[in-house]
Amino acid sequence: MKRLLAATLVLLLAACASEPRVLQFDAAPQQARVFPPPQTQEVPRYRYLGQLLGESNFHAKNPEAGGNGRKLLAWIVGLAQGRERPVTLQRPQAGVVDHAGRVLVTDVSRNAVYVFDEAQGKLDVWEQATRRERFAAPIGIALGRGSEILVCDADLGRVFRLAADGTPLGEIGAGLLQRPTGIARDAQNGRIFVADTHAHAIKVFDDDGRLLATWGQRGDGPGELNYPTHLAWREGLLLVADSMNARIQGFDGQGRPVLRVGERGLYVGNLVRPKGVAADDEGNLYVVESMHDTLLVFDRTGRFLMPLGGSEIEGGGFYLPAGVWVDQRGRVFVADMFNGRVAVFQFLGGH
Repeated sequence: MKRLLAATLVLLLAACASEPRVLQFDAAPQQARVFPPPQTQEVPRYRYLGQLLGESNFHAKNPEAGGNGRKLLAWIVGLAQGRERPVTLQRPQAGVVDHAGRVLVTDVSRNAVYVFDEAQGKLDVWEQATRRERFAAPIGIALGRGSEILVCDADLGRVFRLAADGTPLGEIGAGLLQRPTGIARDAQNGRIFVADTHAHAIKVFDDDGRLLATWGQRGDGPGELNYPTHLAWREGLLLVADSMNARIQGFDGQGRPVLRVGERGLYVGNLVRPKGVAADDEGNLYVVESMHDTLLVFDRTGRFLMPLGGSEIEGGGFYLPAGVWVDQRGRVFVADMFNGRVAVFQFLGGH
């Protein structure tokens, strides 16, 4: 009997492993909201697509095929091991979409990088910063040279280089960084920008890890910083979430401050604790205002356009959101930290 059960389990595992799965954002039809909402009678600029949660985002391409086999497999595994909880996001911090279309998300509670692989129909979890060290507090993430992935670990005080499959390749900034959080890369010139939060500065490295420059010092004047966190690089402009100064600063390629976005205040469009920052190909700037649980949209000059968030999205809105990033398909991703998810919007054009 045991041999028959084992053989059945092997066959079912093989069948389920080969069954194609697709990535879905798990948004119910009634949650397909647009922003601004229809009652404003304004032209919609964004559509809420849904959310990334974890394994539950991957569904069988043919849900009717093999359904009984999956149920039997779940029953057998349940007998042998008890019910296993699916892998889910816990406290997502930041993310990036790579050249293969994978959505990579750092999770500071799980101490890992989640990889939502649409092409392969699977979720991977990378835990190793080096061959001997696990991630402790991964926050910022960016695409490196070639197919490399760069991950800032605030507690380990370094930036880690990973291969496309998550294999550790090396590190940057040992002894030079106090608490690295945000990261961005200038692909054209091979430069890596790291927000060193406790040093109140931006450290600039080349792709081999040599320190090239340090931008900023503590203060609230132009070019000065007060606990900078998230970064984004777009068309020769480094966007810095100058979090405790309640503003976004833009630096040119030589480190000169050329843009200021936002001001401290209590109204929608004001900043109190900005975190994530990103920019799209249309010149829209996205800023996570974590204190007010909103995503704010500005134009390229820093003029406030509109908010995204609130009760119009699934789950009733954001809860202490952190990072924001965009991809080549016009999608905007928000790491909704304390809701344990990534909310996804589609830019519809305009502004």
